[in-house]
Amino acid sequence: MPETTQQEVGRGLWSGFAAYGIWGLFPLFWPLLEPGAADDILANRMVWSLVAVVLLLVAQRHWGWIRPLLRQPRRLAMLGAAATVISINWGVYIWGVNTGHVVETSLGYFINPLVTIAFGVLVLKERLRRAQWVAVGIGALAVAVLAVGYGRPPWIALTLAFSFATYGLLKKKVGLSGLESLAAESAFMFPFALGYLVYLEVAHRGTFGHTVAGEYGWGHTGLLMLSGVITAVPLLLFGTAAVRVPLSVLGLLQYLAPVFQFLIGIAVFHESMPPARWAGFTLVWAALVVLTWDALRRVRADRARIAAAAAATAAAASAGPTAATGPTAATGPTTATGATTATGATGAAPAADALPVRP
Repeated sequence: MPETTQQEVGRGLWSGFAAYGIWGLFPLFWPLLEPGAADDILANRMVWSLVAVVLLLVAQRHWGWIRPLLRQPRRLAMLGAAATVISINWGVYIWGVNTGHVVETSLGYFINPLVTIAFGVLVLKERLRRAQWVAVGIGALAVAVLAVGYGRPPWIALTLAFSFATYGLLKKKVGLSGLESLAAESAFMFPFALGYLVYLEVAHRGTFGHTVAGEYGWGHTGLLMLSGVITAVPLLLFGTAAVRVPLSVLGLLQYLAPVFQFLIGIAVFHESMPPARWAGFTLVWAALVVLTWDALRRVRADRARIAAAAAATAAAASAGPTAATGPTAATGPTTATGATTATGATGAAPAADALPVRP
């Protein structure tokens, strides 16, 4: 591998670690915004996210995608739906973290891949491999065990998992990059968020800009504004990683965020973990191990098929023009299948929106 390519992959890997690391450390940030309530924090995050993204678009002079998008009402409607769903996700996440449910929020992102697979079957009519069915079954059992452990269904985790999976499905259909998608979604929610902030001020519930001694202070206002930056920065880091590392590696990196959240919930906030919860989480992790093993096995099989197809093509080419036009020629079914597989299996750069925006 050329040195320049190694450097690019290394940069992408570190960017991926940074992106998921920041997302994983989010539980340490949202409590800093208290005494702001979850709805106040969410509205400020929406407003300042648009400000941050617009500044990034200005710096990159990246505006050409807007006009074609405005001429496509169906994509705009899906963006509106995606904005609504991710707002629910963000709001529940902030509320969960600030009310002492960090471990349960991490559970939501642990089970999210399983919910995404279930959506693939129910919505996209995809066919699952046996290992995927096993993983989904173990995940369903884990939710049942956790419901017993919590004395209720883990609704925070389920809301986060299902809203995030729905958001990913909508994002896949819209087909915008991460930065473009966040800009459009933030623009869609901006008037609602700004109007809600005005309402909070009128109702004397808002915290932005208040400097009453001993109550809020300008530091609190600065942190509210910073919420837009910390929403945009990991997304840019993720975009850097997505075009430089294989999708299989990116899929493994995504588990860093809920792992960090889980550890923070246990070690920093000292949330209780009775045996039933440990059992439920252990089942979830077992399901993810099965899912990861199956994905890596599939990647190795795809690479072997690509290598075989490339060898067949090279052999046909070296045999001369007559053989090249035969059934094993580069235009034949074998090579075509290999070429189709190559995009995912060789680690070709996935789109920057391969995985949707984290909380």
